[in-house]
Amino acid sequence: MQASAEPIEAVARYYDSRVREFGPTPWGVDWTCALTQKMRFVQLLKIAERRRRFSVNDLGCGYGALLSFVRERYGEHAVDYAGADVAPAMIECAERDFAHDARASFVVGSSLPRVADYSVASGVFNVQLGHAPARWRAFVREVLDELRRASRHGFAVNFILPARRGLVPLEGLYRTRPAPWADYCRRTFGADVEVVQGYGLREFTLLVRTAAPSR
Repeated sequence: MQASAEPIEAVARYYDSRVREFGPTPWGVDWTCALTQKMRFVQLLKIAERRRRFSVNDLGCGYGALLSFVRERYGEHAVDYAGADVAPAMIECAERDFAHDARASFVVGSSLPRVADYSVASGVFNVQLGHAPARWRAFVREVLDELRRASRHGFAVNFILPARRGLVPLEGLYRTRPAPWADYCRRTFGADVEVVQGYGLREFTLLVRTAAPSR
């Protein structure tokens, strides 16, 4: 992914500081609890439908929480996993905790290291960190393009919805309705896009089903 350094470096510094303060926990990646974190994973993995064996990329993998969930849900050997994160401290935690897992690998960076059946990204757009809206939207497009490049069959990603009317939203978060990004994926990738909402959180997940990427 040829994203400019500005958002990437800011995100890396932010999440390095979070995991150093809170450790490899949901708080270390800015989620409130393990339950809501797993609820998000359930939605993201709907992209794999009923498959029991597949390969998956995890962009913004953090300390590897999705890998733990995948192993619990699918078994020890069913899923070939590769995680990437821009925060070196996150990857240090993941490599330490999953050193025994022969079907998992981790890299530091904003690009995925291979083409897999599916790719997922959870929470990578949420913390805007003071960047101008236009620059952050460009960053979102760059990440979506990278997910498409690295996925044979499709990818899944989540976004925060706008705050309910009458509530004061937390500052510094990127919020959006589904239509702009669902339309972007349909138009740019020729994809079939499903919007998943109503799972108890103020957010939505896009399931973007595509043909194999061109070589």
